[in-house]
Amino acid sequence: MTQKDNSTLQLHPSSLIKRMLVGAGIGLLLISFFLFTAGTPDPNWPRFWRIQPLIIVPLAGAMGGLCNYFLVHFHHLIRLNKIIAMILSGLIFIIGLWLGIVLGLNGTYWN
Repeated sequence: MTQKDNSTLQLHPSSLIKRMLVGAGIGLLLISFFLFTAGTPDPNWPRFWRIQPLIIVPLAGAMGGLCNYFLVHFHHLIRLNKIIAMILSGLIFIIGLWLGIVLGLNGTYWN
C-alpha cells in the first residue's frame, strides 16, 4: 500500500500567522491614525467608544491576511494565475478592511 503525497494541501502555520499579523497591524495603524487625528468626539458618545474600532478593524485586517494566504498559497487548486490571485486577495483585503472600518465606527463617526 502506498501513501499519497498531499504536499499541495500542506498548511504552513508560520506563514499564515505572519500574514494575519501583518493584516491586523495594517488595520490597527490605519484606525489608530484616524481615531487619534480626528479631533474632539461628540460628548453624547460613550466614554470608551474607541475600543470598538480598535478591536474590530484589526480583526478585519487579520481576516484579510487569512484570505491572502489561502488565495496565494492555493491558487493552483482553484486554477488561478498567481498574479490574479494576488490582485484578487489585495482587493478582498481592501474591501474587508473598509467594511471593518464601517462596522467599527458604526454609531460614532459613521453616522
